[in-house]
Amino acid sequence: MSWKLLAHAPRHRVRQALLAHERLEETGDWDSDMVLTGSEVAEDRPDDWQLDAYLPRKPRAADRKLLATLFGADAPRIVAEELPETDWVSETQKSVTPIRAGRFHVHTPDYPVDDTPGIVDFIIPASQAFGTGQHATTAGCLAMLDTMRRRGVRVRDCADIGTGTGLLAFAALALWPRAYATASDIDAVCESVVTENCRLNGVAEGTGRGALAMITAPGTDHPLIHARAPYDLLMANILAGPLMELAGDFAALVAPRGHLLLAGLLTTQEPAVRAAYRIAGFRLAGRLVNSDWSILWLRRRWQPA
Repeated sequence: MSWKLLAHAPRHRVRQALLAHERLEETGDWDSDMVLTGSEVAEDRPDDWQLDAYLPRKPRAADRKLLATLFGADAPRIVAEELPETDWVSETQKSVTPIRAGRFHVHTPDYPVDDTPGIVDFIIPASQAFGTGQHATTAGCLAMLDTMRRRGVRVRDCADIGTGTGLLAFAALALWPRAYATASDIDAVCESVVTENCRLNGVAEGTGRGALAMITAPGTDHPLIHARAPYDLLMANILAGPLMELAGDFAALVAPRGHLLLAGLLTTQEPAVRAAYRIAGFRLAGRLVNSDWSILWLRRRWQPA
């Protein structure tokens, strides 16, 4: 028996609730049985959104309370709905439509490969880890990586901190196929996710050129991350708070004149994030806004100010 809890709210409130959900997942304070999705109610009502929380059991009062906390004060009405028996993972994958970002085409196994010349195709199953390409921050990072390559950026050593599915690391290796690549995530489940996605996309695993080394680590706290520094390119699509906390750590890992790609921050959070990285010795090289999210391409000064 499957159920869902649903709540209707304006788009910005649903997105804030999804961000709050990510924070609770990071701290381990979220019930892993409850899977969230957010979407607009109808194409002609772009500001009216619905937050759905899927459960493998009948919702309890504690489930309603947990969902309500995501909205803070004045939470919307939460409704429970029993669902017909079906394979919800499969159904979710079918609803995740392909995306195009720069030269990249990202889709679940339910959709065909795009073999158009010049297009880089990735298969990323849905409902695994953050970073399927559907979120505006991930798609924005893919587009920015494509821009960086077209503008002549050269990468010999890159790292993806908070990789999720491995997608950004895959994209970097597609653009700079002779680079050393490292991917890390605080969630140990991502190691098996990335390994499977490497298999699906023909990405080699290992520590040599053109291969991906996947590790579990909080932030930059792992010997391999430090041993492979300095990086020509470091990517982090996480959250604004952790990004600001990691500014000094990232500065110590990025080579002088090296590149930093940051995402996971709302446009309203951008000034604070940029200020933290300006102090750490980075300058803005490029900026992209995708919906309410900022994607920042920063470059480290030759000598920090």
